[in-house]
Amino acid sequence: MMMTNYMEVLMSNQPWNLIAFMVLPVAMAELLTAAELFILARPETSAGWKKLSHGLGIALGLYFLGVFLCFILHILPGISFRGWIDKLAIVAYLAGVLPLGAIALQELGLFGGPSAKRQWHHILLIISFLVVSHIAMIFGMVDPTLSGWQPPMQQMQQMDHMGHMDHMDHMDHMDHMDNSMQHHDGMQMK
Repeated sequence: MMMTNYMEVLMSNQPWNLIAFMVLPVAMAELLTAAELFILARPETSAGWKKLSHGLGIALGLYFLGVFLCFILHILPGISFRGWIDKLAIVAYLAGVLPLGAIALQELGLFGGPSAKRQWHHILLIISFLVVSHIAMIFGMVDPTLSGWQPPMQQMQQMDHMGHMDHMDHMDHMDHMDNSMQHHDGMQMK
């Protein structure tokens, strides 16, 4: 099975790419979501959650801006898209910079409106990020050949060779097991 560039980026340089590009931003967004839910549930006793939401909103927006720039400047130029599924995964992932950037600007007082509207905008922006990040994850896990993309011939030959090697390793293992069993049976007969 072939993988999208999105999944290939996450799987390379293990575990650092996975942590930097997925774990940290998604974990921070989920913590931010939890903080917003606690603020909505008990607004009168949520001073700590409001502080966390404020700081985390700024940190997450700035962090994802750094991830976005790293991806645009260092990763994207070397990518050859593998069909529309691959493009959708990458574009959805990168689109996360819009809601997270807006949250950071809002927390810095550069965007938003009255306090009541700001909270709803904040929630809608978090939801927007969670939607695009999940679209990226879902389509990032799909085999890009389902969109009609065909890998270059060299990749196909490498995959066939690897499949042949896996088959040969399996056959060697089976031969070894068979020889061991014959040796074991021979010892029992004596």
